Amino acid sequence: MSTVAPAITVRNLRKTFRSYQKEAGVMATIRSVFRRKWQEKSAVDDLSFEIPVGGFVGFLGPNGAGKTTTIKMLSGILTPTSGLISVLGYSPQKRERAFKKQIALVMGQKTQLIWDLPPIDTFLFHRDLYEIDRAQWNAVLDPLTELLGVGHVLGTPVRQLSLGERMKCELILALLHQPKVLFLDEPTIGLDVISQTHLWEFLKDYQKKQNITILLTSHYIQDIAKLCKDVIIINHGKKMYDGKFKKLVDLMEPEQQGILRFRSNMQEKQIREIEEMVKERHMEKIDTYTYRLRMQRNQLAKFTERIFREFPIEEMRMEEVDLTEVIERAFTSKDINASASR
Repeated sequence: MSTVAPAITVRNLRKTFRSYQKEAGVMATIRSVFRRKWQEKSAVDDLSFEIPVGGFVGFLGPNGAGKTTTIKMLSGILTPTSGLISVLGYSPQKRERAFKKQIALVMGQKTQLIWDLPPIDTFLFHRDLYEIDRAQWNAVLDPLTELLGVGHVLGTPVRQLSLGERMKCELILALLHQPKVLFLDEPTIGLDVISQTHLWEFLKDYQKKQNITILLTSHYIQDIAKLCKDVIIINHGKKMYDGKFKKLVDLMEPEQQGILRFRSNMQEKQIREIEEMVKERHMEKIDTYTYRLRMQRNQLAKFTERIFREFPIEEMRMEEVDLTEVIERAFTSKDINASASR
């Protein structure tokens, strides 16, 4: 059993926002000065999870689920109403300088770059702010600039950059002080497919080499599937699932479907065996040699091994799982094991 402490620990985390409700009209405005109707809304409600050192975890949920609020509490921007947070052993709400030097946050809808200055000026300011040694700063900046292909825009004012170029520079800025934990909140929102792909490829390679812990929110489910073995799903501030992405797919889509086409040189015995499979509902006949295969995922490997060993196969084509549909159903499903272990 590993004795290494998790990079991130969250226990019974809650965040409640309070706002007052005012009716329309001048009299209502006057009354509200003396007597206000307050409403409380829980953005995060009794949330608990752990992320190991070097984990690359997808953080999923519909709009308004509490993802951004959680990330803001993990990074120290917001203070929890109650509960415990530990990031690298620090309590984020204390906002200790040593803690800030260990983490970074990139939000797709907000920029940390100075709008009217070129990125290199913000990078220089960042170097001084984080007290980074010049040699170390150059050793980090140069390869990041080369890997992301933005060397030619470092002297261009940020307002003149394309969205893709700006987001790459945002990522460089976040990584210049070599954080151990990186929070990414919709970092590719609005980017074209090529820019998204380049960013994801870079992040996957960088995370593996640096063993950095990453918590990622994204609406692009295919990218989450490629990057993250583990996912946490929340809805209405509550945890719905915490575990392996593959296990989530197995839970929500227990059956695998596909098309199986046999060759015409089958023997009589093989035909009878296929008819038995149809009766057992493993297959559904389309025509004499073509069948739709329906199989529990945990039985598929053994079944297909037998099929290829004992029958003349012309073609076998398995259908791709619609991951977006799987996640949408997971948002509201009450059957998911929320305490699933990684």
